Amino acid sequence: MRIIGIDPGTSVTGIGVIEILNGSVKLIHFGNVTLNSKDHMTVRLKRIYDECLECIKKYKPQELAIETAFYSKNIQSTLKLGQARGVAIIAGLNSEINISEYSPREIKKSVTGNGASSKDQVMYMVSSILNLKKQKIPVDSSDALAIAICHSFNLQSVIVPSSKSSVKNSWKSFLEKNPQRILT
Repeated sequence: MRIIGIDPGTSVTGIGVIEILNGSVKLIHFGNVTLNSKDHMTVRLKRIYDECLECIKKYKPQELAIETAFYSKNIQSTLKLGQARGVAIIAGLNSEINISEYSPREIKKSVTGNGASSKDQVMYMVSSILNLKKQKIPVDSSDALAIAICHSFNLQSVIVPSSKSSVKNSWKSFLEKNPQRILT
């Protein structure tokens, strides 16, 4: 299964694609959409949409994971971030792939074990999980990969429940949340 992770931003949007094969996580692609702050916001949003759509078409993920919006001190920045998230989500919806959202804290905790981890800690763990020796990954791409990895861990816990599975991670719960996956 392939997962595309998107770290939306109006200056830089990070994109990362991973593949889950036999329980292991493999890097497929990473990159950044670097935007010109002098361009009108609508131009930047279209570029985010186009780049996300191109990546989806090229790498054919079945799942899209994206970071939820968070409130910052500057409401204008929060609104613009919401617009960037929206166009990335629409690219996924128009490609008919499943969309999942995770908070920054959930992503950090999933990848590093600590919801208050620094960007450097996240980058280190992403490199470690993906078994990248000396390959330098830009911070926004690393964040996008962390989002995809978080989603992969979440999917694996639902798909392969432990012997002590809770109601949250049961097959019944999974099927109720994903009726489109039932073959008739």
